[in-house]
Amino acid sequence: MKGVLILAALGEAATGVALLIVPSLVGRLLLGVELSGVSVVIGRVTGIALVGLSIACWPGRTAALRGMLTYSGLATAYLAWVGTRGEWVGSLLWPAVVLHAVIAILLGRAWLTSQTTARQDNRTSE
Repeated sequence: MKGVLILAALGEAATGVALLIVPSLVGRLLLGVELSGVSVVIGRVTGIALVGLSIACWPGRTAALRGMLTYSGLATAYLAWVGTRGEWVGSLLWPAVVLHAVIAILLGRAWLTSQTTARQDNRTSE
């Protein structure tokens, strides 16, 4: 089972990275059509989600937390970059950036807390 999970995670990560770097090529290869305009933005956000999913699928205690932290952090950064360029700014873009940033901060705090707790548990069991 662990091997299948790793294989699935690597496949999703590869697809996600490809969507981040060359979304039009992925669109052409998968759907037979070039992605252009706002579909490039959607393709890249999908790539971010796939990278987060691949991290969440990686075997480990805090996998889901790490995956969502990765997704929220990358989504915050990318959507903020899209907003500062000013080409595609809908009425919910900046609220989405703020929401993802807050979630990323909360998830980061939870991850740090879990790491501290795990270290303390390891010291206690020694």
